Amino acid sequence: MTDERSEDEQTEDDQNVRNYTVEADDDGIRLDRWFKRHLPQIGFATVSRWARTGQVRVDGGRAKPDDRIGEGQQIRVPPGGRDEKRKGPRRVELTEAEIAEAEAMVIHRDKSAIVLNKPPGLATQGGTGTTKHVDRLLDAFREDPDGEEPGPRPRLVHRLDKDTSGVLLIAATPGSAAFFSRRFSGRSATKVYWALVVGVPDEKEGLIDAPLAKQPGSHGERMHHDPEGQIAKTRYRVIERAGNRAAWVELHPLTGRTHQLRAHMEAIGHPIVGDGKYGGSEAMLTGQISRKMHLHARRLIIDHPSKKKLDVIAPLPEHFQQTMEAMGFDLTLGEEIMNWSPPPPTKEDKKAKARAYAKQYRKDRRGERRSRVTSAPTKKGKGGKSPKGKGGGPRK
Repeated sequence: MTDERSEDEQTEDDQNVRNYTVEADDDGIRLDRWFKRHLPQIGFATVSRWARTGQVRVDGGRAKPDDRIGEGQQIRVPPGGRDEKRKGPRRVELTEAEIAEAEAMVIHRDKSAIVLNKPPGLATQGGTGTTKHVDRLLDAFREDPDGEEPGPRPRLVHRLDKDTSGVLLIAATPGSAAFFSRRFSGRSATKVYWALVVGVPDEKEGLIDAPLAKQPGSHGERMHHDPEGQIAKTRYRVIERAGNRAAWVELHPLTGRTHQLRAHMEAIGHPIVGDGKYGGSEAMLTGQISRKMHLHARRLIIDHPSKKKLDVIAPLPEHFQQTMEAMGFDLTLGEEIMNWSPPPPTKEDKKAKARAYAKQYRKDRRGERRSRVTSAPTKKGKGGKSPKGKGGGPRK
């Protein structure tokens, strides 16, 4: 969002009129959503009134709240309109140590994306009894473009389990959040995980097609294989083995179910090392092998708003690195990701994709019904008068 007016250009009559240029991040969004993003203290009712009276204009012309705006267009915002009762963007007050912790996780940053290498043990989001998490730290990346009010808060667009380490993508702006969310829901992002599992799978590579559902009566969230559960598919490849004791595997989740990789490896009899929830005591190897979970989001390849691919690799955490060295694994063997062609989508896959698309479509269009109701003209009867009993006067 760019304010094109300088103080010298403003006159005494219109000194509080503001002019903004629509940036690429807001290309295609509705006018009322632009106000919600950039001027949240101006409510929808005010924007609608300005639109009806021609006070808010786009490229000099009248505009409606549900009009779509495009990159480079000029938005004229009249004076006033701020509702002090409306909450504007708030910044979480972080300590210097928390800011340093957040910045230390960054492995890539541009105007649309912030990529973190999340350490094991740090939750992605808060919950009951969880006060330290990635979402809380995101204010460390919040920009103050005008030095007065904080800019848009970066947003999570996917999650990693608390004990899973590795690549975590953060959207820097609302526009990039919508862009990346569509890529994740459309399954076009390539997510590569490394895991150390107990034992060695019989097949060197394969597809695990095992529907998952929440296990009844489980303490905490735990998934299990259930033929009536949600579709869940994972592609795997054994990269290297340490005798029959353990194997280093590459995992590609083709769906995004809770604990999918952990539940799938347990389902085929090879739980992830250190995953006590799914493997119990059998998941703990003896010797100097760490008892922490050995599951790492190694790489993410996803479309970027710049039209280029974002391809990021996260280094292993210390405990995983030490285990790899102790077992003599050659890390260069994992540099090339699995080369495979995805199977043709099943009927269930197509239905799931359609549901995800419909959900995102409804989210993008949220608020249009309210706008139509607000701006709907009153029906007129013959002679231009409103019919009695329908807004034309009291019923008799």
